Amino acid sequence: MSEQNQQTEAANEAGQKPNTIEDAKWQRDVIEKLAFSALTEQKTARRWSTLFKSLTFAYLLVLLLMALGVFNDGKKTFDTHTALIDISGVIEAGGEVNADAVMNSLHDAYDSKGTKGIILRINSPGGSPVQAGIINDEIKRQRKLHPNIPVYAVVEDICASGGYYIAAAADKIYVDKASIVGSIGVLMDGYGFTEAMKKVGVERRLMTAGENKAMLDPFSPVNPKHQELAQAMLNEVHEQFKTVVREGRGTRLKETPEVFSGLFWSGEQSIKLGLADALGSADYVAREVIKQEEIVDFTYQEDFASRIAKRIGASVSATLGEVIARQLISSGEVKLR
Repeated sequence: MSEQNQQTEAANEAGQKPNTIEDAKWQRDVIEKLAFSALTEQKTARRWSTLFKSLTFAYLLVLLLMALGVFNDGKKTFDTHTALIDISGVIEAGGEVNADAVMNSLHDAYDSKGTKGIILRINSPGGSPVQAGIINDEIKRQRKLHPNIPVYAVVEDICASGGYYIAAAADKIYVDKASIVGSIGVLMDGYGFTEAMKKVGVERRLMTAGENKAMLDPFSPVNPKHQELAQAMLNEVHEQFKTVVREGRGTRLKETPEVFSGLFWSGEQSIKLGLADALGSADYVAREVIKQEEIVDFTYQEDFASRIAKRIGASVSATLGEVIARQLISSGEVKLR
């Protein structure tokens, strides 16, 4: 008799059941536990799925309500107040500061019945003469329409070039003693790659219809005629800038050869030159000049959905090639900086 059979008979003689019965019970227990665990995981997964769907729905609902203007814009309302408009950053179409945004801010500020004065809080190195010119024109137009609502420019760190182009339209300009003010000039910057191309053996093949179509091409030698044309255009824009400053500052401006040379000065020195009127912050002007200490911010803000869409669009489209192309295209742009 084999050893296994002897063990089985010995178990039977001792009144014990065969191991096969215990094995079957153990297997059933394991299967039940696995089935229960699977059901629990499915329930948990369904709960999480429902939660995420609910959050997504709530998020989309909030975006829709924001787009419809259901939510309050967050501005505190007072019977009377000082309207504040921030002009902070480079001035350019579609940029940090652009004409459409500033004009919308101005319209909102003037449409508010409680507005007793407007402060343009400027912190800008300049930018597009076109955008700055549109803003300047709109400020002057609105001042004529609302002669009882003064407009004051308040300079923080810097009000240079295009920033000053805007400030010149205000009734008065207030600065900090350490502000940077001025830089009344125009520039057009770029690069020339002709020598680098010679060193690496690159040949420029350019075909145009129109003899001046390739004007200021960075991959071609400087053309004296084109340089002369560009300089004439810069001089013309500069004269426009000087006219705006003279009209805006009037007899307060102490004109010297340096004033329109592109130099800039401290806020304290700018007062002596007549480029600014006095020292003062936004709070000071609201409290002591306009006599309306309550300040309401009318600075135009993109809605949340637009900011997200713009960021997504930028991340998708900003390839290396496009960045280089934009840089080359913008190298010939006229700037008040």
